[in-house]
Amino acid sequence: MAKYKKKRARELKHDRFRDTTMLLAYRLADRVAGRRQQILYGLIAVVVIAIGIYAFVRWRHKHTEEAEAAMGRAIAINAADIMPAPPPGSKDPVFSSQQERSETAIREFQKIAAKYGDPYRTQAQYFIATNELVTDRLKAETDLASLAQGSGDVAVLSKYALAQAKESDGQLDEAARIYGELAKLNSTVVTTDSANLRLAVVYEKQGKKKEAGDILFNIISTARNARDKDGKPIPESAASREASQELLKVDPTRHAQLPAPPSPLAFGP
Repeated sequence: MAKYKKKRARELKHDRFRDTTMLLAYRLADRVAGRRQQILYGLIAVVVIAIGIYAFVRWRHKHTEEAEAAMGRAIAINAADIMPAPPPGSKDPVFSSQQERSETAIREFQKIAAKYGDPYRTQAQYFIATNELVTDRLKAETDLASLAQGSGDVAVLSKYALAQAKESDGQLDEAARIYGELAKLNSTVVTTDSANLRLAVVYEKQGKKKEAGDILFNIISTARNARDKDGKPIPESAASREASQELLKVDPTRHAQLPAPPSPLAFGP
């Protein structure tokens, strides 16, 4: 009898444990059932977001390819040859005059500026402004001055194009000021030597031969004395070689005082 009671007590205890466990399971099931719709909506949201991200990446990639292709076509027009008729069998664009080429290029770059965002829009605006130097010079200088107020390579190139326009128009003081600003920027697209070279040419036009000679001499001597990290001479830049020719015209005596250019053998194979 005592054994029976103990056995029955264990069974009742086990049943209570089972009942408690099952009750918890039922409650969890009810809770999940009540939230089933929320979970379903959450899963749908995750799928929608994933699809949206994938679609955006695909669109962005396609959009970039389209913009680059459009820029390529416009730049090909911008650099097209000017001749009476295209060579036989040639598929490259050819124009009969610089005016015609610039007008066509402007239209192509305007399409890009209207359809695509940066960097393509700003780059297209730069090309439009440089072509306007042929079609509408006053507007070109206004647009270049505006672009020059920005940042990055386009701003530097716009400033340089504006300085060249001022120099070509005979506004030498303004050209000298802009070239001087460019020389201080130490940009990779318009190097300090390139800007200083143009500044020296402007000084020469103004009759400031000493100032021009000093700048040219410094460009050349610095380039010829430059060494790499191993102490080997660095080849002269195109700006330095051009500066040497200019200095020979401006001040032959100073030119004779220049250090000798490095031997090509010093650069190694």
